[in-house]
Amino acid sequence: MKYIDLTMTYRSGMRGVDIEPAKTLQKDGWNASNLQIYSHAGTHMDAPVHFEVNEKTIDHYPISRFFCDCWVVDILECKPSQLIGLADMGDIVNQVSPGEGLLFRTGWSAFAAEEKYRNELPRISQGLARWCAEKGIALIGVEPPSVADGNNQNELIQVHTILLKADILIIEGLCNLDQISQPKVKLIALPLKISDGDGAPCRVIAIENIAK
Repeated sequence: MKYIDLTMTYRSGMRGVDIEPAKTLQKDGWNASNLQIYSHAGTHMDAPVHFEVNEKTIDHYPISRFFCDCWVVDILECKPSQLIGLADMGDIVNQVSPGEGLLFRTGWSAFAAEEKYRNELPRISQGLARWCAEKGIALIGVEPPSVADGNNQNELIQVHTILLKADILIIEGLCNLDQISQPKVKLIALPLKISDGDGAPCRVIAIENIAK
């Protein structure tokens, strides 16, 4: 097996993240930190209550939902602010089955430290979101911090609502998708179990089968 960590590293100063020393070895006998993390910072998973689609919170998902076979959708030549539609899916449209997931590889994680990361992100079109809902897609993972334009409230609400109403897991802020060499991987996506959580930081790992 080949294991690929698709999770951003949380650092103090990162948008929505503050990490400060709480204890030190010299003073207290051990090292420890206080973590203040926005629920949708870095690599994270959305819960339906995030947009009040229903009352389901991040801690109410059965753990079986966090394991999924996923197809990698290559859109490496995507343009800033590109609206990703069904035509961008290529042959995966005919290969993906209900209950499987989609990982959109855009290379956008390379811009995580730049303003364009949030303000010019490629995003999922409403048409593609509806197709995913009708197809029975289980999970969507993207590199930008959102599946929709955060500067367009209507689009943000509509796309999230379509996906979350269809019980599609949304994972945003992925990285290292360029390290995936196979068209399909097994995915493990484990969000922090936060009571009544509207979302949570998520450790995401892709697994490839390596032939002997």
